[in-house]
Amino acid sequence: MKRVYTWSARPAVRTVTIAGMQAAKGTQKWTQVTANSAEEALAANDAGLDMIICNSQNVEAVRSADTPQFLTAAIALPNFATEADILRETFRALSLGADAIMTARSMKIVEMLAMEDVPVMGHLGLVPRKSTWSDGLRAIGGSGREAFELYRRFKRLEEAGGVLVEAEVIPGPVMLEISGRSALITVSLGSGSGADVDYLFMEDICGDSEKPPRHARAFGNLRAMREELRRERRHALSSFRVAAERGEFPGDSETVAIDQSEFEEFLLLVDGDG
Repeated sequence: MKRVYTWSARPAVRTVTIAGMQAAKGTQKWTQVTANSAEEALAANDAGLDMIICNSQNVEAVRSADTPQFLTAAIALPNFATEADILRETFRALSLGADAIMTARSMKIVEMLAMEDVPVMGHLGLVPRKSTWSDGLRAIGGSGREAFELYRRFKRLEEAGGVLVEAEVIPGPVMLEISGRSALITVSLGSGSGADVDYLFMEDICGDSEKPPRHARAFGNLRAMREELRRERRHALSSFRVAAERGEFPGDSETVAIDQSEFEEFLLLVDGDG
């Protein structure tokens, strides 16, 4: 654990720091998972994961768990259109406890944030929201020329001041080679094991996805448990209705009793009141 001050000048501890990851790049592997609630942050902490990432609008909820994971806040593409919007949301997220900002916006945006010493995570490889430019949802870097252009984009991100990069659905050998040639802390989402950080979504890890991506592996089966929970809920509600209709509920054990003598006195008072 590293002792740090947050962007709101509060003492805290963190699992990792930017400087620490840069110093250990290529010699150490870290793990990252999505966490968009306090409960998910606590689960990630209990499991010993190093880093978490959330939607920037969920930072306050995630940090309410008071866990030490290095937290990246992802600024959603459609929600913050202008540079002023992005800068305002960046510092709001940082003030609430985020340690880095993730953006899939232009190098100009990365430069703007880097000029303020904000640790920026870019997004390269397959960027699903921009998949019309890649001719659909597919791996990026499958040809020599495309892999070289991808490498150049990594270098441009590095030159713009980015320090981390979500590298999504890139062929494993290409990812390994690029990571070794870049100072960026590379975060693999479906790009093999050659990056500095292995990353999956919480729902994919926990088996809670309806259609998990090819690169994911479920290490649990929350989806089956949720279906069992739904079945049990429906069964309980139906049983309650039937018991109520048959006069079986509430029974004596669920009904407050009164001493017989007190009840008889009540009846005498009620009868005499008319």
